[in-house]
Formats: sequence, structure tokens, C-alpha cells
Amino acid sequence: MRKHSKKYVEVSKTIDSAKLYTKEEAVKLVKSTSTTKFDSTVEVAIKLNIDAKKTDQQLRGSLVMPNGTGKSKKVLVIAKGDFATEAKKAGADYVGDKDMLDKIKNENWFDFDVVVATPDMMPEVGKIGNVLGPKGLMPNPKTGTVTTKVADVVKDLKSGMVTYKTDSYGNIHTIIGKVSFTEAKLLENLEYVIRTINKAKPQAVKGVFIDKITIATTMGPGIKLDKNSFEL
Repeated sequence: MRKHSKKYVEVSKTIDSAKLYTKEEAVKLVKSTSTTKFDSTVEVAIKLNIDAKKTDQQLRGSLVMPNGTGKSKKVLVIAKGDFATEAKKAGADYVGDKDMLDKIKNENWFDFDVVVATPDMMPEVGKIGNVLGPKGLMPNPKTGTVTTKVADVVKDLKSGMVTYKTDSYGNIHTIIGKVSFTEAKLLENLEYVIRTINKAKPQAVKGVFIDKITIATTMGPGIKLDKNSFEL
């Protein structure tokens, strides 16, 4: 059984595990229950009423947080010619084509958080799919990381774009900001995530779609939210 820190146990006492908090109460509480000395990340976990084994009920996509995430991502762009030039101008950290792919394969190089690729480069990227895939770094059209709009995607990633997908249990986890964010900014990001996920409900899913919502900080206790405090 996992042993929690003294700080964790202490802040957990301020949370009623049987209560479903309004979104406003939960955001206020999550800021006061951070257990770390550094600026903790605030995350939301959304339990969906889906059969995760069925491909037509799985979700995968991306969204740009209204107030960013408080974390700067290192972006690698696999592109040639004008697309490569656009990527550099947009602020991509690394830009290249086969040279970058060889560096990943031969040097086990992963000094980046996300990979963006143009469609013409995907056959080459696919050759190291067995390397990128397990790390969740494989570009995908559904998350906007396979695109000809390279500059736009790079700017979005730098300003707070996050990707999401359902796990094998039908859950979605994503960042909504940092503890240092104001309650208003965290709340706006949270509401935007819930609205976006709710609108992405697959046609194959009937009845209630969003089952449970929980927010927490890095290494902090979970806070359950009342779904009725959102306009779903």
C-alpha cells in the first residue's frame, strides 16, 4: 500500500471524499491542497461512459487552453523546404527531416515533448513508429500534429495546446494549468476542457457521456466535482 507524505495526509483532511464540489469550490480547494514546494501542475481526470475496447467510442484530439498550461513544450518539426522555414519562424525548437529521425533512432535522442510532421514526411516518420509510438510521440492527424499548417500548430503548441486520448479504462487526463494560476484562469481552462470533451461525444455512445470529473495537483489528493455545476 502506497504511503503518503505527512503534507498529503494533512491536506487530505480538508477534502470531504464523499462530497461532490462545484467547479468553483474545487478550483479554490485544489490551489490550497498542493503538497509540493514547486509550482505544481493542476490536472483533470474525466471518466467517460464508453466501452474503451470499441474504436468508434474512443476519443483522441487536441485543444488550446484559453490561458495556456504554464508549461513550455519543446517542439520538433519534421518537414522540408518552405514548411521547414515556416516552422523555424514560428518558434519550433528543432526542425529537420531524415537527419532528425536518424538522430532519434541512432542516438536515442528525445529532447522534445511533441513531434509535428507534414503529410509527405509521414512515410519516413513511420519507419521509427516503433520508437515514437510507445512514448506517445507519434504524430497523428486527429491531434493536429500531422499537418501542412505547420506554423499555426507550432504557435498553438507553444501557447498552450494539449493533446488528449482515452486510456484503456475510458479516462482522459490532461493539464489545466499551474497552482500559481488565478482561480479564474484555472476555472476557464477547466470549463473549456469539459465543453470540448462533451462536444466530442461519439455517435456510438448513448445516454450519459461524462461520468465523473476529478481535479488534483501533482502528488496532491483528488477532488471530485459535481457535473451539474457545468453546462453539459
